[in-house]
Amino acid sequence: MTAALLDSLPYAQFLGLQTQVNGDEVTVTMPFDDKLIGNPLLPALHGGSTAALLEMTAMAQVSLTYPGLRLPRPINVTVAYLRSGKPVDVFARARINRAGRRVAYVIAEAWQENHAQPIASLTAHFLLDEAASA
Repeated sequence: MTAALLDSLPYAQFLGLQTQVNGDEVTVTMPFDDKLIGNPLLPALHGGSTAALLEMTAMAQVSLTYPGLRLPRPINVTVAYLRSGKPVDVFARARINRAGRRVAYVIAEAWQENHAQPIASLTAHFLLDEAASA
């Protein structure tokens, strides 16, 4: 279900996102591609692609945790850029920190070589809507 979710999103396809589900945990990989470079002088990844990776990882985690819901809709999203993204693959994981009946609070981190040194983090609230019955 989760891999199918990201496969159905055009921007996830453009970024080449790959999903791996291990139990109740989703890891999303954004393979490096030259089109992801935002600053060619460093070179550094574009912040928009990093933010999109984090948001879609959070959406995938919510979808895995609550499979009967529609595509999670973001209420608010905040991204903190912690260090420049190098021209290598980026990995991301999210966890649901708190969830009620209608809203989930999610935290996500993106890293490259070392999971303990994230390049960016996300905090977001997502609206939890049930899928319409047929």
